[in-house]
Amino acid sequence: MMPTRSPFPALRLLCAALLGVYGHAAMAQDTDTAGTPAMQRVEVTGSSIKRLVAETATPLSIFKAEDFARQGLTTAQEVLGRIPANASSMGSGNAVGGNTSGLPTGGQASADLRGLGGDKTLVLLNGRRIANHPYDGASVDLNIIPIAALERVEVLRDGASAIYGTDAIGGVINFITKRSVNVTNITAEIIAPQHKGGDEHRLNLSTGFGELDTDGYNIFGVLDYHKQEVLTSQDRAFSATGIIPSRGLSITSGTTFPGNYFDAAANGGKGLAGNPYAASGCLPPLSVPAVPANGTCRQDYTRQIDDLPAQEQLAFFGKGAFKLGGGHLATVEYLHSENKVKARTAPPPQIGLILPNTSKYYPGNAGGVPAQPGLSGQPLSVNWRPVEAGQRQIDSTGKADRLVLALEGELAGWDYKTGLSHAISKSSEKFTNGYVQDASFAAGVLNGILNPFGVQDAPGKAYLDSTALRGEVQNARVTTTGFDLKGSHDLMQLAGGPLAIALGGEVRREKADFNVNRDIAGQATSSGLSGSLSKRGSRTIQAVFGEINLPLIKDLEVQLAARFDHYSDVGSTTNPKLALRYQASSALVLRGSASTGFRAPTLFEKNAPPSKNDTNDSYDDPILCPGGVPQPGANPLRDCDLQQFKLQGGNENLKPEKSTTFAFGLVLEPIKEVTVAIDYWNIHLKDKIGSLPEQSIFGNYEKYKALFLRNPDGSPYAILDLNDNIGEVKTDGIDVSLNARLARGVYGDVSVTVDGTWTHKYDYQNERNGAFIANVGRYADNNPVFRWKHTAALNWRKGNWGATLSQSFKSRYTDQNLVEPPYRHDVSSYSLLGLSGSYAWKGLLLTAGVKNLLDREPPFSNQGTLFQKGYDPRYTDPVGRAYYLRGSYTF
Repeated sequence: MMPTRSPFPALRLLCAALLGVYGHAAMAQDTDTAGTPAMQRVEVTGSSIKRLVAETATPLSIFKAEDFARQGLTTAQEVLGRIPANASSMGSGNAVGGNTSGLPTGGQASADLRGLGGDKTLVLLNGRRIANHPYDGASVDLNIIPIAALERVEVLRDGASAIYGTDAIGGVINFITKRSVNVTNITAEIIAPQHKGGDEHRLNLSTGFGELDTDGYNIFGVLDYHKQEVLTSQDRAFSATGIIPSRGLSITSGTTFPGNYFDAAANGGKGLAGNPYAASGCLPPLSVPAVPANGTCRQDYTRQIDDLPAQEQLAFFGKGAFKLGGGHLATVEYLHSENKVKARTAPPPQIGLILPNTSKYYPGNAGGVPAQPGLSGQPLSVNWRPVEAGQRQIDSTGKADRLVLALEGELAGWDYKTGLSHAISKSSEKFTNGYVQDASFAAGVLNGILNPFGVQDAPGKAYLDSTALRGEVQNARVTTTGFDLKGSHDLMQLAGGPLAIALGGEVRREKADFNVNRDIAGQATSSGLSGSLSKRGSRTIQAVFGEINLPLIKDLEVQLAARFDHYSDVGSTTNPKLALRYQASSALVLRGSASTGFRAPTLFEKNAPPSKNDTNDSYDDPILCPGGVPQPGANPLRDCDLQQFKLQGGNENLKPEKSTTFAFGLVLEPIKEVTVAIDYWNIHLKDKIGSLPEQSIFGNYEKYKALFLRNPDGSPYAILDLNDNIGEVKTDGIDVSLNARLARGVYGDVSVTVDGTWTHKYDYQNERNGAFIANVGRYADNNPVFRWKHTAALNWRKGNWGATLSQSFKSRYTDQNLVEPPYRHDVSSYSLLGLSGSYAWKGLLLTAGVKNLLDREPPFSNQGTLFQKGYDPRYTDPVGRAYYLRGSYTF
């Protein structure tokens, strides 16, 4: 029975909240020589027109680097994880075992505003694009963002395709670096968890010289290093096993050590499955008897995976700015970033091995394996996980380089900006441990050298070592080269102010190459890459856009924008936007917007050749093992409760995704010290590009039977799961924020910020014209959508001292629940508290704090989508309470 929910959860939780990490745009101002505040015209995310910064027609959130540094947030992924509108499910936990398609991720972390997919959130660095990660070609890897170089992050929680490009359907995240630096800063930080594993270290150095105003130039550089130690499943009790009887959870593998066998000729031709050591309890804790008992063993593979991989990041950002005279400014930016990830999973499962009765390890022969009743004496089919080979380990290395040459200034009354950029994103993955050559390994069982039921003798160990498969299995590269030009100008004076116009254009060339080393990938079925193929593509995008700001009357401002994009491989699209801002009174601003969006299929979505890969979950073959019951001719070690295969790839007939977005809201300042913003948003996405969730295909065989491909003998080959335009998404909700300055006086300044997102609806289709699936508050095919999320902060400042109490909160949801009815449940709400204090003295800044103050463990989840079990690593913190100390010295 579902719990009763308040009809106003946003208001109830808002009143209960104490904290958050970001606030909305505050007024930017300078002070003139007379001490009178002078408004400064600047460009903000969401508009190409320089204007006075105040509450904008579209919801824009700005949070400063100093705020998330104070809370011990060390990566861009962590920072964006505190934004309620961000619903990303792609982070470092996915690097272990792959994404929801079962493919390696290269350690990628992505942003995903509104939960529409990372490919529909545009991520910028200083207002310009970064090359997307090469393994999906559709979203930016947040690991390449140079955190130490940032001044602030601006998040536009509104569709912006008319301003920035067709893929800004969910919104825009603009990482903005420091404009200039002319001092030297050294910062060191350590994060020490209370419990074993997950330690972090960070060191950065920044230095620069030259004053733009007096010297006419500034040159600076930032070097940032970050390292996180591995956190294994055994380091935390909640993730230590996939077998939790009290929760009805038993996520295990039928490929075990000791190995299971199947004798197809036994039992009058009906077949017989077993394990020589099942009667004696298998080999706990890694291998345990099957439940219900059937004479076989099951592998608790969760015990040999990592919760968080070992990760190491290095970034350099350099910038030079030069005044050219006449109000012109030339800049050059260079970014180099590296991200190294070591992802470890359980030893490699080997299935369908043939063990002849001539092998000394055939049950009852001289090798010491106990005899088994009922065997026919014919060869056995064996599933075996060679624990002695070690955990499988993939070392991923991601690299990004970006060079931007830009010029800005004023020309003939126009404020202009132009730039030439070239960005490269590369990734490669190597097998460094655990993987074996399938054919050589199978031959070792066939010729009697390898023992699938026990520890190897000396010749067997030497042979096992000789089957080791090492080397680079795949690499990819995406390059983006672009030229942009835009200018803004005040045309005439209207009743409410100057009528301003902005015009611009952009040309961008994209090229993608994905290369598979077939000599290695083809030898390791256990990698999920054995069927992967190389692919490549390129295209050119041309765009022109315009924007008009119309202050029709004193308190009414209208923004009109439109953008025309032409893709060389897809075609053309025009996307308009209308936004309104009305200053109803000195205490109330009303605002709203409506726009369309268009996302072209990526080069990989269109051109990728079919690749045969593992499913992420384990399944029963619907013909040979319906409901987990083996049928005549079935091999239960192959057809029951095991990872199957799926055939994935591109589709040249894909149509672009299209969207309509509208939003309206208000900003209320009942008293000078309190600001409240409430914004309603609504997004309708059509022709969503994707592949059917594997859970849907296996969950409805009658509907999708045409997608089940079989070998000539009737055994399963793969499910056909190519990219397609699978349907629509309809989502809407409310963003709320509160910024209150509670007290100022001899005891210091106290302020509270709260930012939350309440999602009313997230309904999607898995096929065109199909039924809509409700996702809010429940785990649907691949993930949940939280009904309510918020972050909040209680801040205190007095002189050189400061303190912050922070909180992040996610509401409860119905679990995936692929368990028996008595064990189905809701995942409980999840709240994390953090506390920090800081002291500044001359050039020294010391910060100390505690993350996850109450040492809250992730709530239990029976999800089976990711390799980690017992919790959901995408939305929780497995580290637990951690203490951090940060020291920064500027001179």
